[in-house]
Amino acid sequence: MLRKSIVLAALLAGAATGARAADAPGLSVTIYNNNLALVEDARQLDIAQGRQRLEFKDVSSAIQPETVSLSADGISIVEQNFDYDLLTPQKMMEKAVGQQVEIVRTNPGNGQQVTETATVLSANEGVVLKIGDRIEVLRDDGEPTRVIFAKVPENLRAQPTLSVTVDSDHAGPRVASLSYLTTGLAWKADYVALFDEKASKLDLQGWITLTNQSGTSFTNARTQLVAGAVQVGQYTSENQYAGSVRRAGTESNSGPGQALGDNTIYSLPERTTVAQNQTKQVGFLSANGVDAHKVYQFTLPSFESADNPAAASVVVDFANSTSGGLAAGLPAGTIRVYERDITGEPKFIGENSIDHTPQGSELAVKIGDAFDVTVQPTLNADVKVNNRRDRYTVTYLVRNARSEPVTVELRQEGLYGTNTTVTKESLKSRKIDAYTLGWSVPVPANGQTMVTAEIETGW
Repeated sequence: MLRKSIVLAALLAGAATGARAADAPGLSVTIYNNNLALVEDARQLDIAQGRQRLEFKDVSSAIQPETVSLSADGISIVEQNFDYDLLTPQKMMEKAVGQQVEIVRTNPGNGQQVTETATVLSANEGVVLKIGDRIEVLRDDGEPTRVIFAKVPENLRAQPTLSVTVDSDHAGPRVASLSYLTTGLAWKADYVALFDEKASKLDLQGWITLTNQSGTSFTNARTQLVAGAVQVGQYTSENQYAGSVRRAGTESNSGPGQALGDNTIYSLPERTTVAQNQTKQVGFLSANGVDAHKVYQFTLPSFESADNPAAASVVVDFANSTSGGLAAGLPAGTIRVYERDITGEPKFIGENSIDHTPQGSELAVKIGDAFDVTVQPTLNADVKVNNRRDRYTVTYLVRNARSEPVTVELRQEGLYGTNTTVTKESLKSRKIDAYTLGWSVPVPANGQTMVTAEIETGW
């Protein structure tokens, strides 16, 4: 069927069209995080007086018709329709069931054509025809065959089409503004960080990746990106990001993003074209010499013993703050970290993801595990003080097989709240939050450090 040629003997009845023109005031696309975009399309149209149908043939096939808004001087909307049943050979046959078509066959030997009138009986998994007194299945074996239809069915379109019936109180050209919500457009942020451990600096480059599966192309569009969770139906945003914010930011954003309600909106520096089924990357952030340092970190979720030592995490710490050299909020995305080897070539050392991060935040991006820096906890005692409190005696053996000294940020979670007391400890601790204690443990090169503590916690 798909190899047959189809001749259309009649075209769709004409209507005033709203195709984008070179002198159109502009196309704007605002893309949100949850597979949603707002399209705002201003076009110069020549609208007649009275009732008429305006057709917009390059709207998204994933449009949400109930969100369509059309405004122009002197018009009122009577009704609107969105036709998304696309014109294909199979659809033409399906719509022709019960109707007559012309079948033209060409003899491969002498080129002679034979035309017969046929009634389409079925178009399910093949086409069944009634030609005269016989029933025939339309073959799909390469025999030269054409099917001629009298017209295109009214609700079949070559491309998704929005038609709006309007009533205009006067004739003449004017700007019509069309807006609607659509799915099929998405964006994400990606970052490339070149880390210099000795200098405690990193260079950060940010890229926006745009993906268009909406069914239409958006040409020369002003493109904006919204970072944040916009409530749509029952949508909820859950944090799935493994990167962590050590301290949330308090600085007003002075980078490329601007406030949009309680979200942040980023405008691409120039108009761009995002074609259907295209993925495009656009640079949006570049910062050099950002303060950063490497941290070894180990976190225990509860008080427990381990039979074997476990590797500490390798974390790159930096702040997206003015004082740290990175004055910008960061949209959610993946940070890929590189470091130069002894020849000066940048080598990939790990990646992780971050959530939307306001300016002024301190970030901890885990890039891997250190096989030569380990921690082995031992729970020596667990004493019930009363019905509401417990006393834990714990030992943490921190080993370093590296040729230089390191500091391990040791975290003990599992506290019951603010009513926690450290009655004994070999190294001064600090309260990270109501449920976590922390120690900065210095470990000599090719050596080990033992940390002991007695912790009473409860309600």
